[in-house]
Amino acid sequence: MSDPDDRFLEITRRQVLETGMVVTVSGILPVTALAQASNSQPLPENGVTVQVSFQINGHPMALDIDGRASLLDMLRERLGLVGAKKGCDHGQCGACTVHVDGRRVASCLTLAAKVDGREVTTIEGIDGADGLHPMQQAFIDHDALQCGYCTPGQIMAAIACVKEGHASTPEDIREYMSGNICRCGAYVGIVAAIEQAAPQIERG
Repeated sequence: MSDPDDRFLEITRRQVLETGMVVTVSGILPVTALAQASNSQPLPENGVTVQVSFQINGHPMALDIDGRASLLDMLRERLGLVGAKKGCDHGQCGACTVHVDGRRVASCLTLAAKVDGREVTTIEGIDGADGLHPMQQAFIDHDALQCGYCTPGQIMAAIACVKEGHASTPEDIREYMSGNICRCGAYVGIVAAIEQAAPQIERG
């Protein structure tokens, strides 16, 4: 008689990655929930408070923020969007990469006040009505991640790399993705994923 727990041994690495990716992209909160979360955090007593109005993953948002706050801290601590990771906090690892008006930025080095009137897109906002973004699916297909910590930033940078026109050769991809560090060394899979997703993104 087989052990009932044997069924857990049949779960593959790919199934785990796919499940994790779906959880990641389904984590975007409705705009009302985002507003409630942002208002629940008290502002610091010192420093200058400024108001910013911007679009976050397609939703309008207005916040009073500490004028010294980084975009990364605003996303994670005020809006609960924790896909962008705090890696080095010095703009050197790329784990915090998001898009502002379609261009990739290191959110740890970007003042939150600078996004007033602009459009911010994070990893939580790139999936479409049909499911995963082509780049997310390509990362799964090529096992382009191991621990997954840098993956949101890698994916955001990879999408930008394609849209900037720098994904025509493996050499170009490596050059224009060099600002995103993978400490697990999944670079071969990352390049292959970008090569796979590029034609579909370019057509879109």
